[in-house]
Amino acid sequence: MQLIPQDSPFNLENNDAYLAWRETKLSRHPHSLDEILVDIKDPFNISDKETEQLMDCIGRCNMAIYQLPDSVDQTHDKDFLYQLGKQFGLASLDHNLYADEDAISSLRVTPDKGGKGYIPYTNRPIAWHTDGYYNPGDNQVRAMLLHCVVPAENGGENQLLDHEIAYILLRDRDPDFIQALSHPHAMSIPANEQDGKQIRPAVTGPVFSLDKQDNLHMRFTARTRSIEWLDDETVINARNALMEALNSDSPYHLKGKLQHGQGLICNNVLHTRTRFEEDSQRLLYRARYFDRIS
Repeated sequence: MQLIPQDSPFNLENNDAYLAWRETKLSRHPHSLDEILVDIKDPFNISDKETEQLMDCIGRCNMAIYQLPDSVDQTHDKDFLYQLGKQFGLASLDHNLYADEDAISSLRVTPDKGGKGYIPYTNRPIAWHTDGYYNPGDNQVRAMLLHCVVPAENGGENQLLDHEIAYILLRDRDPDFIQALSHPHAMSIPANEQDGKQIRPAVTGPVFSLDKQDNLHMRFTARTRSIEWLDDETVINARNALMEALNSDSPYHLKGKLQHGQGLICNNVLHTRTRFEEDSQRLLYRARYFDRIS
């Protein structure tokens, strides 16, 4: 198991540190996406005030929503997104499968991708997950940008939940659940094979872990196929309790739909997507990073 500093709020033996962190976290957490919406005039040169506002939102709930003006070309060139990310310490892009040559994925209904089981390229709903949960431990997705170019006319809404809130909801119910989901073999994703060839090897790891700076990281998917949970009663009970928390209607669940020019910048928080029309022109850009926002 991972060695956690004694003074960390994530150390299960230090309840005082946890309660102090928990109180601050819950008292500052927003209750709507409007509370974390920040206008950006120029994504190539974000002002100090805009940076301060965005970082304050991210400090409160690990995410922020930004709005770009219509004057920014968002259709023919994705460099604005790359440059925006760089100003928040995001540079190490995850060149994941089916991403564009620039490692930024253009998420639209694409039959030749969706037909192979890649749900983001379909109009189907997507259950609770963090991005890159199938990545190996040394290549975890720490941050993500999700930018809307064309929203779906109907459907395509998101639910967002700060993974630190998920941790709190689970630890408050039973600290043993945190211990169980921190096991290095808690959740396994089988190898991805296509036409007899291995595209990605099997990956096993914890749901909850800490980086070197004591930041909480989470890898999770609510999928029920092509996943294996550790054969342990507490792990299974913890997974079920987590699903109950995710599917609850807590005041910390943020709901909304990105509109044209809006984007989510986050430390890979939990999120969902509802179904939308199959013939929709919906287009979102997604950039995944091995860096954490700084």
